[in-house]
Amino acid sequence: MRASGRCHDLSRGEVNDNAAELVPATALGVVGHALRVSSPRSRPRDGRYDGFLVVFAMAVIMWVSEIVDTVADHRLDGYGIEPRDVDGLTGIITAPFLHAGFGHLAANTVPFLVMGFVIAFKGAMRVAAVTLIVTLVSGVGTWLVAPANTVHIGASGVVFGYASYLLARGIFDRDLTEIAVGVVVGAVWGGTLIAGLEPQEGISWQGHLFGAIGGVVAAGVLTKNREREKV
Repeated sequence: MRASGRCHDLSRGEVNDNAAELVPATALGVVGHALRVSSPRSRPRDGRYDGFLVVFAMAVIMWVSEIVDTVADHRLDGYGIEPRDVDGLTGIITAPFLHAGFGHLAANTVPFLVMGFVIAFKGAMRVAAVTLIVTLVSGVGTWLVAPANTVHIGASGVVFGYASYLLARGIFDRDLTEIAVGVVVGAVWGGTLIAGLEPQEGISWQGHLFGAIGGVVAAGVLTKNREREKV
């Protein structure tokens, strides 16, 4: 068997060498160029695909964090936003990935993924920018105005930001398709959004409110009409 393998390799090399002599060099160059152009590696990555990965990865981190938090007897929840406590500032970044149980997490995951994927149609940079703006506005606002000696966790502030961004971006962009998307978002989640802004015990309505404000801010900052004016 070993001898057979060696013979096969040698004969294949001889055939290739003979073929190379018969085909003009210019033709080989053209064929090689065509192969390089058509290669999947040379095609640019789809920004939407990267955007979907960003949203999905954030959701995975939320679920992994909750699993670890459950095993650790919910000690991770202490890394949420602690209003007007300097140590609680780190919670602005960590709070969206922490939840008060799997029920809380599941309730946030569905709208987070759906609206996150819709935003991701504009690419990874867009969904990342919206998430960053919403997270900062929601977190800082909560840190400033929420009651002292409380800890605020959950991705609902980001969810409210995503919703308000989708509701507002069509107005800023003057885009009928985006306005239609906003109408659908309002029809599906409008009641929940309004109810979440009502002050309730045990609910971080401050995070919801400032998350919604952050979404409008993101829509204004990232409007495509502003990009056109710069051009």
